[in-house]
Amino acid sequence: MIGQDIRTLLRRDTRADRVVPPTGFTAHLTLFVSGAMAFLAVFALALSLAAGRLADRWASELAGAATLRINAPAEQRAAQTQAALEVLKQTPGVASARALSAEEQAALLAPWFGPDLPLDTLPVPQLIEIIEGEPGLDTMGLRLRLAAEVPGAVLDDHSRWREPLVDAANSLRRLGWISILLIGGATAAMITLAANASLAANAQIIEVLRQVGARDRFIAGAFVRRFTWRAFFGAVVGTVLGLTGVLLLPEASDAGGFLTGLGFQGADWLLPAVIPVLGAAVAFAATWSAARRKLKELS
Repeated sequence: MIGQDIRTLLRRDTRADRVVPPTGFTAHLTLFVSGAMAFLAVFALALSLAAGRLADRWASELAGAATLRINAPAEQRAAQTQAALEVLKQTPGVASARALSAEEQAALLAPWFGPDLPLDTLPVPQLIEIIEGEPGLDTMGLRLRLAAEVPGAVLDDHSRWREPLVDAANSLRRLGWISILLIGGATAAMITLAANASLAANAQIIEVLRQVGARDRFIAGAFVRRFTWRAFFGAVVGTVLGLTGVLLLPEASDAGGFLTGLGFQGADWLLPAVIPVLGAAVAFAATWSAARRKLKELS
């Protein structure tokens, strides 16, 4: 039954098309709602995909790195740094370890203190970058050994702030998909209201059609076809406008961070093409349900 209805929808039927008036406020409402919702769905999809990429990048890049901070008096800092490097060379799970140069540490602090920070006159700790390898770093065991051999060493595996960031990005990704579901639900509700209004306004025409022998399936199919195509064309326009807006967003950059990476990448550009099809499917289901229910009321 559903397959037959879909084939009837896709096949042009001029007799059925004349049942539903081609103009009116319901036509404008359906086109506007489907276009506006498709426009919002494009940005919700872009937000969800960008948040997912951000979460994956943070999880992969930060999970394999750690930082060792040498908090020692200036006269002991070089010796403790060398001792810490020797410990790290002997530690399983450490792929590489190196002490950051004064220029690198100055570059890390420049966003907060400016480029002319005099590190030699400030008690800035020495930082050691640690890259984890196989079979993984035993942070607890490394902390115990460092506490015994390098008293001024403090190990930071980034877990305190990495996990909240990844969780926040994943939550934002889920929020994007929830927004898409809500957009679909709102579209179905508005199209249902428009279909009910159109059916009520054409009650006399429906009665005449029944008197001349038209079946409810033929009448309902006429309304379903009209509203489905209206929703499809409106969604196509909204999707094109949404993609245009996404193209105008700034490109991803390290300086801009997350706010400059809200576009699509690679094959993700093909995903918005599904939005008009989903909009038409939502309109088909909503109009079919509304038409069957309203025709029973008019019986």
